[in-house]
Amino acid sequence: MLSFLTARQTGVHDPDRLRRAESTRRALSLELNHDRDVERIHGNGVNSIDIEVIERRYMLSGGSDGVIVIYDLENTSKKSHYTCKAVCTVGRSSHYVHKFSVETVQWYPYDTGMFLSSSFDKTMKVWDTETLKPAEVFQFEGNVYCHHMSPIARKHSLIAVGTTDPKVQLCDLKSGSRIHVLQGHRGEVLSVRWSTRYEHILATAGTDSRVRVWDVRRASGSLFSLDQHNGDESRTSSETVNTAHDGRVNGLCFSHDGLYLISTGTDNRMRLWNSATGQNTLVNYGKVTNESRKGVKFTVSRGCGPELVFVPCGSSVAVYSLHTGELVTMLRGHYNNVDCCEFHPDYQELYSGGKDCNILAWVPVLRQPDIEDEGVGCTRGGARDAVNPAFEDAWSSDED
Repeated sequence: MLSFLTARQTGVHDPDRLRRAESTRRALSLELNHDRDVERIHGNGVNSIDIEVIERRYMLSGGSDGVIVIYDLENTSKKSHYTCKAVCTVGRSSHYVHKFSVETVQWYPYDTGMFLSSSFDKTMKVWDTETLKPAEVFQFEGNVYCHHMSPIARKHSLIAVGTTDPKVQLCDLKSGSRIHVLQGHRGEVLSVRWSTRYEHILATAGTDSRVRVWDVRRASGSLFSLDQHNGDESRTSSETVNTAHDGRVNGLCFSHDGLYLISTGTDNRMRLWNSATGQNTLVNYGKVTNESRKGVKFTVSRGCGPELVFVPCGSSVAVYSLHTGELVTMLRGHYNNVDCCEFHPDYQELYSGGKDCNILAWVPVLRQPDIEDEGVGCTRGGARDAVNPAFEDAWSSDED
C-alpha cells in the first residue's frame, strides 16, 4: 500500500490504479461480519434484495412470505456492534401486501421515492415509498418470476417482466400499461436483464435452455440467441442448436461495463458471453451448484481488477474471478440455500439472503498492524497472537 501511495504522490500511477488496487484487496478479503446484524423480519426465505444507487444507504428485500422490507444500512449508533434496522415494512397486516411470494424487488434507478416488486400473485406493483401504497399495479395471467428496469435508460421507462407465459412483457411506467411483447421463448421466462451499456438492449432466459438478446426498438424478433457451442455443428444436434445451457437458465447479469453477460443454469454451469457478438468466451468456472426451480439473483463486483462474480451456491456464496473462472473463495454462514446477493460498490461489501430467513453482511477484513515495524520486537502478526488481557496471569508472590 505504501508503494501505491508513493507512486500516486510522485505521479507515476494515476488515481484509478490505487483505487482499483484497494477495492480489489477489500473484495478479496470478505468475511462474515459478526458485529453487524440485519434485523430479521421475514418469516420465510429472502428471495431478492436491492441497494439503491442514490445514497447507497437503503436496502430493499422481498420474501417468500409476501413481505417487503426497507432497511437502513448506516450505523447511526456509532457503536462497533450494531443492527441494520427495518425503516418500514409492507407486512401481512397491510391491505396492499402481496398475497404470495415476492420474487423480485428493485429500486427506481433515479429516485428512492419509488420501488417495484413482482410476485407469484400474478402482479407487479410500483410503490410510493412515502406512503407504502401502490401507485400502479400491473396484472398478468401467470406467476411473475422476475422483472427489471434499465439502470441507465433516459429515452424510455420500460419494465421487462418474465412470467409463466413464454412471451416477455414490456410495461411502460409512464403510461401505466403493457405496450409490447417479445416472442421467441418456448417456456417460462425465469430471468430478464437490461444492458448496463445500451439502454435498448435486453437479455432474457427461460426454461427452454435459451438466452435471447433483444433490441426493443426492433419489431423483427431477437437480435440473436446464445449458443454454448458457438455454432459448432459437430457438437450439437438439431434439437439443441442455440441453447445456452443444457438445463433451465435461471440467472442473468451484465458486467458493470456492459461488455459481458453472465448466465447460470440448472446444468450446474455458469457461462460468460460477449454481449456484442453473443460468443461464448469458454471460461470454465467448474461446477456451480444450481438446484433452484426459480430465478437466481447473483451479482458482479465493481471497480476491482479482476472483477469478481458472487453466485449463490447451495448454502454458500461462491466467489469467482470473472475472466479466468478461478474459484477465489466460498462464503459460508447461511443455514440453508442462498437465493440472492447484492454487492455494495462504495465499501466493497456484500449482502446475501437465503431460505433461512436471514440477510447476512460480508465485509472486508481490516489489516492487522505490523508490530515488528513499530520496534516492539514481536514477530510479524504479533498483534494477532498477543494474549488477551482477560487471560493474562495476574498472580504474584511476596518473594517478588
